[in-house]
Amino acid sequence: MEAVSDTLQSGEWMPRCLGDLDGIAEKTRDPGLDESMPMFTDQVYVERRKYFSDIAKRYKYGEPLPRVEYTDDEIKTWGAVYRKTTQLFPTHVCRQYNEMFTLMVKEGIISEDNIPQLEDVSDFLKARTGFTLRPVPGMLSSRAFLNVLAFRVFFCAQYVRHGAHSTYAPEPDVCHDILGHMPTLADPAFADFTYNIGIASLGATDESIEKLVRIYWYTAEFGLCKEAGNLKAYGAGLISSSEELMYCLTNKPEHQPLDADKMAMKPFPITTIQPMYFVAESIEDMQTRVREYTSHVPKPA
Repeated sequence: MEAVSDTLQSGEWMPRCLGDLDGIAEKTRDPGLDESMPMFTDQVYVERRKYFSDIAKRYKYGEPLPRVEYTDDEIKTWGAVYRKTTQLFPTHVCRQYNEMFTLMVKEGIISEDNIPQLEDVSDFLKARTGFTLRPVPGMLSSRAFLNVLAFRVFFCAQYVRHGAHSTYAPEPDVCHDILGHMPTLADPAFADFTYNIGIASLGATDESIEKLVRIYWYTAEFGLCKEAGNLKAYGAGLISSSEELMYCLTNKPEHQPLDADKMAMKPFPITTIQPMYFVAESIEDMQTRVREYTSHVPKPA
């Protein structure tokens, strides 16, 4: 496994089959969070996070996705996030997301009272767009995260943010991944957009990986678009945070027209609310511009 870690960072290794993704699962990175946060000082929460991490590290390709019995506190936190975010969806979130979210609710995949199990969500996605899920122990490295998208696989958290962070979480969790990403991955055009970024990352240089992850960040994670003359969110980081979802559409942050070349060069903060957002003329416009950029990503000779 150590050899895989070395080559992942150098860009010389890439997964070539679904079984290779087992080696990626442990390629997590430290997001640099403040260790005085409750998520680090609450020992019960720390032990619970270790439980979820161990589940993800043990999982191997081909096995049934692990089902989790969530605690009352975890379900309470999920419900709080669900209520605070979903009440903003009709006015703050784009049409494509709302259509797929509504479908997932209708199909019983997502609800306020229960945290979805990965297998149920994965089966739903596979039938619609070919994407499947597998558990992840933490935040993956940039290369690892992008590479797996080329296999139409999304590494999804099962752990729940600490209850003290219900309006904004400084790292991805099951609320972020399920509420933020799954409805867009259920949309065929958005799923293809995600897949194409993954394809572009395979065998790419380290420099290209950093540019691609910035583009992904400013679109799939924190993207805004215009819809009937209004700003709407489509990024998962916005949709899963009621605090940032309200903030991003105000005049407080900076808004710039979507430009793939500029996005590729602009660093971003990971653990705080974003100071600026790129705005696409439409979801389709964003997908076209990013597809054009990814078609020219250089690969090693």
